[in-house]
Amino acid sequence: MTTSHTYGVDDPSRPPAPHGPPLPTSLWYPPPAPTPPARPVPYHRMARAAGADGWWRPLLGTAVVLGGAIIAAVAVLVGGEIAGAVLDRPRDAAGNPVWGGTGDTALALLSLALCIPVVLLAARWVQRRPAGTVSSVTGALRWRWLGLCLAVALPVSGAVLGGSLLLPAPEGGGQEMTWAGLSPFLIALATLCLLVPFQAAAEEYVFRGWLSQAVGAWFRSPWVAVTPQAVLFAAAHGWGTPWGFVDLVVFGLVAGLLTIHTGGLEAAIALHVLNNLLAMGFMAAIAGGLESDETAADMDGLMLAVDVPLVVLYAAVVLYLARRRGVSTRGLHPAERGYPVPGATTAPGRTP
Repeated sequence: MTTSHTYGVDDPSRPPAPHGPPLPTSLWYPPPAPTPPARPVPYHRMARAAGADGWWRPLLGTAVVLGGAIIAAVAVLVGGEIAGAVLDRPRDAAGNPVWGGTGDTALALLSLALCIPVVLLAARWVQRRPAGTVSSVTGALRWRWLGLCLAVALPVSGAVLGGSLLLPAPEGGGQEMTWAGLSPFLIALATLCLLVPFQAAAEEYVFRGWLSQAVGAWFRSPWVAVTPQAVLFAAAHGWGTPWGFVDLVVFGLVAGLLTIHTGGLEAAIALHVLNNLLAMGFMAAIAGGLESDETAADMDGLMLAVDVPLVVLYAAVVLYLARRRGVSTRGLHPAERGYPVPGATTAPGRTP
């Protein structure tokens, strides 16, 4: 008797017959789309490279920065009024609480320091880009490079202060130098060390950072990007003398070009911090020194002749060190869009 076997069922050694058309031996998937090539972008073009589209974004962002700076100043003023009322501070003829030279200076420095988060938030919210791209092309502040720039800036700032002391007093005489006393000096010095780094950095974030990148979103030339911010930087210090205005414009131009050719704000912050800290620290040692309204805008011609060559010397040394150390001067962005490529390093070169 012959027994029939069902194919694939009674004979387990043989596979069952497939149902329908035969399957292909391998599945084919289309290759992934090629990644856009990374393009090096200089610092002043970061708002365009890393942000959202829209020619109006730099204008809106600048309005936000200005409005935020005003709100910060008003907040500090209101806080001072509340603190003055709680502490029962004496008031001047205008009804404002009197804090003395150190206290008034601290409030002024704090109102400027609060511009740092204002700028970072404007970059993130308005321009839709990483806030760190205002700090440098790597997307963050480069602390080791900042430390090296501080080491270079210290003797330069010391020479500027020394030159100002050795030069003859301007017409009308300078302020009488009377020792402020150890306790008032130490309190003022501690206050300055705490706030001046943030105040000076805030000015760099606003002028060399935000404004340079806002103009750079429209223009490729680094000179076009840094010129408006240099003039506005000088104007923000008020009008004193023509020499003082020229000195501030030169400082703004040199700091702006340093920022572009080193790829970040570190070199400008270092010089600005130490210039302010040494000058204000010296004034803190003089009785009533911090109550003076004199600023860099009141500089005379002799001091201009001392200050400008030293600032240029600082820039030359920093650029030399940047080339020797291979400091990143451009960020790499796929097709000029997106976040900086981590660890990307490019040699200093000419900006497009």
